[in-house]
Amino acid sequence: MTLQSKGILLMGTFLMGACTLENPKNQFQSEILEIKHEYAPDKRVALFDVEATQRANKYVLRGESNLPIAVAALKKRLALKNIEFTDSIQLLPSKVLGGKTQAIVKISVANLRSTPGHSSELATQATLGTPLKVYKMDDNWYYVQTPDDYLAWVDSGGLELLDDQDFSKWKKADKILYLKTYGQSYAGPDVTSQTVSDLVAGDILEILTIQDAYYKVRYPDGRQAYVLKNEAQEYNSWLESLHPDVESLLATSKSMMGVPYLWGGTSTKGLDCSGFTKTIYFLNGFVLPRDASQQVHSGKPIDSTGNFQNLEVGDLLFFGRKATDTTAEKVVHVGMWIGNNEFIHASEMVRISSMDQNAMNFDEWNFNRYLRAKRILKEKDAGFINLNDTPLFQD
Repeated sequence: MTLQSKGILLMGTFLMGACTLENPKNQFQSEILEIKHEYAPDKRVALFDVEATQRANKYVLRGESNLPIAVAALKKRLALKNIEFTDSIQLLPSKVLGGKTQAIVKISVANLRSTPGHSSELATQATLGTPLKVYKMDDNWYYVQTPDDYLAWVDSGGLELLDDQDFSKWKKADKILYLKTYGQSYAGPDVTSQTVSDLVAGDILEILTIQDAYYKVRYPDGRQAYVLKNEAQEYNSWLESLHPDVESLLATSKSMMGVPYLWGGTSTKGLDCSGFTKTIYFLNGFVLPRDASQQVHSGKPIDSTGNFQNLEVGDLLFFGRKATDTTAEKVVHVGMWIGNNEFIHASEMVRISSMDQNAMNFDEWNFNRYLRAKRILKEKDAGFINLNDTPLFQD
C-alpha cells in the first residue's frame, strides 16, 4: 500500500469516526428535553425554558426557570457526562423584584393573561385576597403563580406586592369570606354611602372590627370599607362550619345559574366550564386544578362507560375527544352531576342539561362526547387542596 493510499485510508477512518460522534449541542438538547419532561411536563404550572447556545467552541445554558431542582438535575447530568458548559440560567424569582416575591389580589377579580398585555388571551382569574407567588416583571406586568400553581401575567392594578415579612403579617390577620354571588363594599356602615368596590363570591378581606350589621374591613392596598355581615362570614368560622355534602354542592352550583360564559373566567363575573366547577368546590373548601384537562386527573374514577347510575351529586363529568389508534384523548369540557340524569355546567351560561334522551334539556352534543366521571367529595388527593388541611389564606 502506498503512502498516499494509507493517507486516504486513515482520513476515511477519521471521517467515519467523526460522523459517529454526537453533536454536543444535540446532547444538550436531549438532556434539556428529558429534564423538562420529568420536572415540567405541563407549562401551565411549571416554567423550564432553557436552551444551549454556542459561541466559538463554548456552550452556554441560557433561559429561566422557577424550578431550582430541575436546573440542578440538568447540571448534574451534564457534569456526569463530562459535557462542559457555562451556566447562565436565571432562577426565578427575579432579583429585580427587590424581595417582593409575594402578592395579594387587591381588586374583586384580577384578570390573569397568557402574555403581558391587556389584549392577550385571558388564561385565568384570581379573586380578591388570593395569595400569589411573583417571579418576574415586564414593565407594568408581573408573572405570577396562583395557589393551584397556574402561571400567568397580571398588571400592577390587580395586585399588592409584599415581601415575606408583610406577607406573613397578612396571613396572620383575621379575615372574612364574601359569600354572595355579587355585591359591594361601602365607605361607611350604610348601603347608601359611597361604594368602595364591587365584590364577588370567594373574595377575602382583612377584618378590623364589627359594627352593628357590618364588618369593617381592609383591602390589601390599605383601603378600608364596610361589608354587610349577612353577605359574608368570618373565614375561620366558615372553615369550621364547612361540612361539604351533596346538598351544599348543589346549592352552590345553582346559586350561579345564568352567570355568563367567559373563556378564562373563574369568578361569578363570568365562568368557563372548569372555572365553574373550580368555583363550586372553592366555596365548599377545596382548591381544584385550573383546567378540565387537569381536573380529570384528580379524584376517584367512577365511570367511563356512560353508566350514569353509578354517579352521585358532586361528581365531575368530563367530555371531549376519545382516544383512537392514532390520536390521544383530549378533555375539553367539564360539568357537575346533580342527579335525575342531569348535570350543571358553564356553556353559553351556567345551565342545566340532561343525559336523558327523552328530556327537553337533553344535551346530545355532550352526551356523544362523554369520557368519564370522577368523584372529588370526601376523597383525599394530591391534585387538589383541602383548605381545612392547608392554611392558604390564614395561619
